[in-house]
Amino acid sequence: MRRPGFPLRRRSRPTSLARQLLLLQGLVVAVIVLTATAVAYVNAHRTAQHDAEVQATAIVAALTTSPLVAEAVTGPRPTEVLQPYVEAVRRETGTSFITVFAPDRTRFTHPDPAQIGRSFIGTIEPALAGRTFTETYTGTLGPSVRATGPIVGRDGEVVGLVSAGITLDAIGVDLARSLPGIVGVGLVTLAVGSTGSWLISRRLRRQTRGLGAPVLARMLDYYEAVLHAVREGLMLVDGEQRVQLVNDEARRLLSLDVDPTGRHVGELGLSADLAETLCRQRQTVDEVHVSGGRVLVVNQVHAHAEGSSAGVVVTLRDHTELQALTGELDSVRAFAESLRAQAHEAGNRLHTTVSLIELGRGQDAVEFATAELASAQRLTDRVVDAVEEPVLAALLLGKSATAHERGVRLEIDPGTAVSATGIPSGELVTIVGNLLDNAIDAALAGAPPREVQFAAWVDGDRLEIRVEDSGPGLTEQQVPRVFDRGWTTKDAGEVPSAGAGRGLGLALVAQAVRRNGGSVAVRPGPGAQFAVSLPVRTVVAAVP
Repeated sequence: MRRPGFPLRRRSRPTSLARQLLLLQGLVVAVIVLTATAVAYVNAHRTAQHDAEVQATAIVAALTTSPLVAEAVTGPRPTEVLQPYVEAVRRETGTSFITVFAPDRTRFTHPDPAQIGRSFIGTIEPALAGRTFTETYTGTLGPSVRATGPIVGRDGEVVGLVSAGITLDAIGVDLARSLPGIVGVGLVTLAVGSTGSWLISRRLRRQTRGLGAPVLARMLDYYEAVLHAVREGLMLVDGEQRVQLVNDEARRLLSLDVDPTGRHVGELGLSADLAETLCRQRQTVDEVHVSGGRVLVVNQVHAHAEGSSAGVVVTLRDHTELQALTGELDSVRAFAESLRAQAHEAGNRLHTTVSLIELGRGQDAVEFATAELASAQRLTDRVVDAVEEPVLAALLLGKSATAHERGVRLEIDPGTAVSATGIPSGELVTIVGNLLDNAIDAALAGAPPREVQFAAWVDGDRLEIRVEDSGPGLTEQQVPRVFDRGWTTKDAGEVPSAGAGRGLGLALVAQAVRRNGGSVAVRPGPGAQFAVSLPVRTVVAAVP
């Protein structure tokens, strides 16, 4: 609410950067043009004086070597002979004065006849010494640029002198005639410079969208703050596949130790599929990639500047922990499914037992129930006794029930023995769970009997895991790509799309193995075999 007596102040709009540049450029151009005009004027003045000196010297040289002048100077009536001749030369050459005088300074000629017979005003000593010279001197006609030279007789003595000059006023008149040209050139230069500045300002206004320098500086500050504060990885890759912008989170997710700005994406050490995605610059939505030991969700959209493509904007989200939790959730879900399957089987057995009792076959009912219970208990006892890791034991039991329900027999090798290894249970779930899921799917694609064999044991300081299936196996050409993200032997209808995780299981296995300092090998041929070797970690017992 406005207070009485205090008018509202309208906030002034800041001057745009383009307008400021136009004003500064106009000022600079004006100063340059004025300076150049002044320099040109001074240079023209000096040139005019020099030309006057050259002209006067040429006239003096011509007259002092003229036989007519030499004879007239030594004759009885020098003025009568020389005055008309010298004046004719003066008018023809456009000089201000030409004076012929005796060594004692007595004038024989002058533009003003009243000055004839009077003494010449000016320096004559160099001329008496036999040398022609120039000077600027103030005589009867005012300041002038003059040249004075000797007339030498036949005996080598100076018998007279000649002085020719152009007054500074006459030089100024000539200079004034050239001044419009100098000013005209300056005005044309100013017009061209101003037009160029206006065009540059117009282009800059279009590029900066009419924003002022303070606004641009503030936007840059905000941009830097947002760039470093956002918790998603952000990259800008130009049309030549070179990184132009990257924030701290992107450098962390991609394990970039140095600033990659200006480098090609192929030089960043990324996984082959992620580098290919960034190079192809196609539209990407929530595409999962495994790179540098991380599971990354990549989004990529095109950036446009003034209607043309400026590259792509890439965002990266870390789903490594989420993927691990998803793997554990899948294991729990599989375990729950196995419990459901076991409950279903237990219900069937219970109905069978009750029916046998109702039919009066009590002994048969006891034998049937005892046999089924012993079979289930043997599997549980064997797994629990062989595997001390409870999460891994539960995973094996769950996968065994799931495989049984899907028509695949999961055989656990009798030599399996896994004590405490110190390897995180989540990593074991990721490795073993994905290997078993992949093996069960592969076995279902093969001919009966469909089997999966699992074995695990500790050999020295390493945990060895082997998973083998009865499926069609892998060829030699498929083995190098088996751990690539998105690669799968399954039909498109059997698995989700690549963006949702198709072909991700074995890639996660390879990532988890590398993260724990292990190795994984694949045996091609009918019935693929995956062998994993992980270093065992020292387990420190808890002190009660």
